[in-house]
Amino acid sequence: MSIWGKVIGGAAGFAMGGPLGGLLGALAGHAVDGFRDAEQAPRGSDDEGRPDQTQTIAFTVGVIVLSAKMAKADGVVHRVEIEAFKRIFHVPDHELRNVGRLFDAAKRDSAGFESYAKQLAQMFQDRPEVLEELLAGLFHIAVADDIVHLAELAFLRRVAEIFGFPPDEFEQVWRQHGTRIEGANAPEDDPHAILGVARDADFDTIKAAYRKLMRENHPDALIAKGMPQEFIDLAHEKTAALNTAYEKLEREMRGK
Repeated sequence: MSIWGKVIGGAAGFAMGGPLGGLLGALAGHAVDGFRDAEQAPRGSDDEGRPDQTQTIAFTVGVIVLSAKMAKADGVVHRVEIEAFKRIFHVPDHELRNVGRLFDAAKRDSAGFESYAKQLAQMFQDRPEVLEELLAGLFHIAVADDIVHLAELAFLRRVAEIFGFPPDEFEQVWRQHGTRIEGANAPEDDPHAILGVARDADFDTIKAAYRKLMRENHPDALIAKGMPQEFIDLAHEKTAALNTAYEKLEREMRGK
């Protein structure tokens, strides 16, 4: 069964707890006892090193719920945003109804987006690469209509802050998308910033940073940390941006 088929169900809600589990449980017609805190949610991998299914479900639900909350930020859900979600995240036709039910439930839910973001931050606190991919997923939805509105940008900045990313790391994601922001200029496409190295870094430092980022963001490594297979295009986009930045700096260094 794909991850989408496991998302809607009482068992997932009971295992996850917190506001995410509460929303899933309510949607499935069940109550999650006491909305258990995110700190009580299962974390990590099983004894054989596979990612806990609660983690992969949490990632998936997090993208859906926060996308729905972001859609409320600018007041309009565009058709292209829905199509982008379906295309990028490989939602099979027979699961669209369930995903739509969760999306609509999240839009109607009175809870603010911050409670959901905080639960995800807690669940993946030792795996920032997974949180970064989740943030990238939200960027995908925001840019589907070719522009990020200021309300969406404020939403994304606040989610990044809750996830523990400083402003410069948030702008790295912005650069990777080459996104046009309503009333604002996109940050310069700076390969040093994408790789997280100083402008005066020597080539050995650049190479070490690049290799470390490639290890951390390899699709297999992210899946092992709880990112679902269905979202792997996000990881490929990230590694492509890292490759492009590294190749540009390598050419510049050789030309000196």
